[in-house]
Amino acid sequence: MMTRALLLRTVILLSTLISTAPAQNMAPQAKADVIFTHGNIYTGDGDASSSLGAGKRAEALAIRGDRILAAGTRNEIAKFKGPETKIIDLGGHFVMPGFNDAHLHLAIAGLEKMNVNMVGAKDIDEFRERLRAKCEAAAPGEWVAGAGWDETLWPVKVLPSRWDLDEVCGDHPAFLARIDAGHVAVANTRALQLASVTVATKDGPGGKIDRDEGGTPTGILREKAADAVRAVIPRPTHEKRRHAIEAALADLASHGITSAQDYSPQWEDFQIYEEIEKEGKLTTRISEWLPFDDSIEELNRKRDSHPASDNMLHTGLLKGFMDGSLGSKTAALLAPYSDDRSNTGIPQYERDKLNAMTKERVLAGYQIGFHAIGDKAVQMALDAFAETEKAAKAAKAKAADGDNSSDYRLRIEHAQVTTPQQILRFKDLKIIASMQPNHLLTDMNWAESRLGPKRMETSYAWAEFLRRGVVLAFGTDYPVEPVTPFRGIYSALTRMSEDGKKTFPGQKLKIEQVIAAYTTGAAYAEFAERQKGKLIPGMLADFVVLDQDITAAPPPKILDTKVLRTVVGGKTVYEAKQIPAQ
Repeated sequence: MMTRALLLRTVILLSTLISTAPAQNMAPQAKADVIFTHGNIYTGDGDASSSLGAGKRAEALAIRGDRILAAGTRNEIAKFKGPETKIIDLGGHFVMPGFNDAHLHLAIAGLEKMNVNMVGAKDIDEFRERLRAKCEAAAPGEWVAGAGWDETLWPVKVLPSRWDLDEVCGDHPAFLARIDAGHVAVANTRALQLASVTVATKDGPGGKIDRDEGGTPTGILREKAADAVRAVIPRPTHEKRRHAIEAALADLASHGITSAQDYSPQWEDFQIYEEIEKEGKLTTRISEWLPFDDSIEELNRKRDSHPASDNMLHTGLLKGFMDGSLGSKTAALLAPYSDDRSNTGIPQYERDKLNAMTKERVLAGYQIGFHAIGDKAVQMALDAFAETEKAAKAAKAKAADGDNSSDYRLRIEHAQVTTPQQILRFKDLKIIASMQPNHLLTDMNWAESRLGPKRMETSYAWAEFLRRGVVLAFGTDYPVEPVTPFRGIYSALTRMSEDGKKTFPGQKLKIEQVIAAYTTGAAYAEFAERQKGKLIPGMLADFVVLDQDITAAPPPKILDTKVLRTVVGGKTVYEAKQIPAQ
């Protein structure tokens, strides 16, 4: 039986061959629908690991349909101009393949925009005041939710409690997730009552309820312990959910993100993406991840509901969680936290169950990406993948259809804390390292205190992964971090805080390597390297126009980069109101 991954690659290859046939067979007679000219176009065509890099340049692009017909000098591209061809002058600005964000949470980001934004709250007093304002504006008894608080930024680095929320919430149940995508959250007394979280409530597997000396829950809920409260929060209406998604899509377009590998765990989110696509309003290509814990029957139902050949929207890998986050000390470590010697984090699976589920899903044709931040979690993921590879080889040996493919493109998401031996296993098992270099900018405040200097040497190890031949795919983890990819580029180039005061030496990348991780590497991670990531004939016409050449700009200036235009399938989906002269 042909695996799902092989089927998807076959469909993509055939669609690429069909779409490029006119350019190959009729050029130069084939005329462009639109020509983008007078640009400094970084095509991405070349070897990012070579001394020359991947920096081949062009001056103009000819677009036919949703694909690139030709790339070259202005004179070379002029012959593709027909009587109906639209000409767009790029004004000499820098152009590059659109950013393919390999890891984000689109619907969650949109919903957070409609809730209490706690990002940047400088202390517990500001935290309370932001919450008070929301509660006072809410209807009587209405739930108040929010996210983004980070106690490590506060002068007194103490977690908020239910009583801090109670002081300003009145009769409103409140639930506020920490900045690390909700691996830790705080709930007030009313929310805990509605969720039946009491002194007698047990932690349960994969979760922890913080308690005071008398055993009373403090309101801090770690990992799966927060699910009890989430289960009683009223679900957003369809209208509110769509509004949130549209706001997040606009964010992506304005920051040059043309493809998103998304985990929005509610199936209704995907159905809203379908609505938007049918209306011709989808501005970002979405590969939607499905929950690893869903049954095979449920996964098949969701996967089969939408064609895999749809280049704008389809389901992708299965997302599973091995652990929590480093900031909240729930990431699973092989040795205790340096600043909490009694704690090694919270693993989310028992070994045998994890291995069995992984084998079953890969053999059913699914790509898998495991969230793993701590080195113990990374080890769990690598071991599960190794066992799965053995089972897959055995299954293929028994198969009679001659399918010997083994290109599963298994991924580990984040992979922040790793050992040298684990990095070698990434290479041996052909595991993709899906990482977010912008996390280091946030984690610099406490990462070394959590890990100690020795573990930090092989943490956030982008350069070592590349040196060992491991594919890197970069993303932002929006809304855990801001949606802009330029913070990640800066971080990967410098490993220095944005104010220049903190730095971690080693593991720096070259600009061509960083761009590749955000484009061709991310495309490879979703089986789309024949479709996107380069601005060459036959590829999808997805690109971004910037106000500066980021391959030549000093790294600190990259932080100030502005997106002037975002193009998806040859159509402009975002244009800045004011475009500076070059």
